[in-house]
Amino acid sequence: MIIKPKKLKKGDTIAIVSLSWGGPSVFLHIYESGIEALKKLGFKIKEYPSARKESDYLYNNPEFRAKDINAAFADKEVKAIFASIGGDDSIRILPFLDLEIIKKNPKTILGYSDTTTLNSYLNQLGLVTLNGPCIMAGFSQWNSLGKSFQEHIQTILFKNPKSYEYRPYKFYSNGYLNWSDKSNVGKIKERIKNSDWQWLQGDSKIQGELFGGCIEVLEFMKSTKFWPDENFWNNKILFLETSEEKPTPQQVMYMLRNYGIQGIFNRISALIIGRPRDYSDKEKEELNRNILKIVKTEFKNENLPIITNMDFGVGHTRGIAVFGQNTDLLGQEPGVPLLLSLRHENSASNNSRADPCSQARGSGHFARVRAIFPRRGADQPDFAGNRRTRRHRTLAALELNTLFRLRIIAA
Repeated sequence: MIIKPKKLKKGDTIAIVSLSWGGPSVFLHIYESGIEALKKLGFKIKEYPSARKESDYLYNNPEFRAKDINAAFADKEVKAIFASIGGDDSIRILPFLDLEIIKKNPKTILGYSDTTTLNSYLNQLGLVTLNGPCIMAGFSQWNSLGKSFQEHIQTILFKNPKSYEYRPYKFYSNGYLNWSDKSNVGKIKERIKNSDWQWLQGDSKIQGELFGGCIEVLEFMKSTKFWPDENFWNNKILFLETSEEKPTPQQVMYMLRNYGIQGIFNRISALIIGRPRDYSDKEKEELNRNILKIVKTEFKNENLPIITNMDFGVGHTRGIAVFGQNTDLLGQEPGVPLLLSLRHENSASNNSRADPCSQARGSGHFARVRAIFPRRGADQPDFAGNRRTRRHRTLAALELNTLFRLRIIAA
């Protein structure tokens, strides 16, 4: 079953929690800047005890953190739950979650990095979750991240648009200036001109639900009861991003090999990778080669669609990835850029609060995506250097601007 929370509106109350690291207790000025940005967007703020709690206390008390999550879901006043910052041990809160309370009170969840544990686990339970900015990394820098970022975030959070188009941002940054210096509140590092999303390989038709998160955090979940079973991966579009700790292209290759040996590449519909923070162009090229080495060469998935360098990732002008959307992507004629359109048709109400356990799969809102992919010419090599005939040419066009258009319909 897919459980889609209500869309947000101005005046709604947002719960703020610290799921992992107690960043607000260390850099309070950064945290309060993010809170002010949310207030200016029209939200009411309700800080739970974990929000400003000392980092050592949070580390030593995972049940305390989970208690805030349970309380925020149970609180009728709260319409959404936003993470203050990431960290590295939110996996420890999962055993203490009250799943009945959570499923009976679906709400918007927003965060990234270590929030991947909560986002991915709740998505397995059927909740639509949002992988996107948090209070200290994203909202605090609201005024520095540009109009396109601001409009994107507000559209996803507030609106239910008939049409929405994802485009690459014009610039990105590799994180933020030193938070210890209070004069750096709201600032980001140097703006870097954005390059295109890179289509490495794939078939002309894709179907699947978006799922994933921070690749290192997902490693924490493997071999636990919180890791998806093998059938969960069927038809998923697997989304992965790296953290600010900057795993090397070789380390990412090792992690991907584990997905291969689990048979996940045989089950998913596509693999999409966020832009890795602090990578040089040479490292990005190495990462792309390593991805193809694992997926295509080692595990023989020559037609699995792979897109890299997308506008998701730690420290970037990042978009929101919506986990749990059911998608169809269709390849069309040569020479047309990649499209993904967000559209509501014949939509049922988003506001149902019925017990999700009584809902049949398909009663919620699903996304159906039609994408038109650019194709290389008959004599052009693909990213791995292979030449293809016109009949078998790859669905890649590294040099073209890409545009996503996502179409959502009521199932």
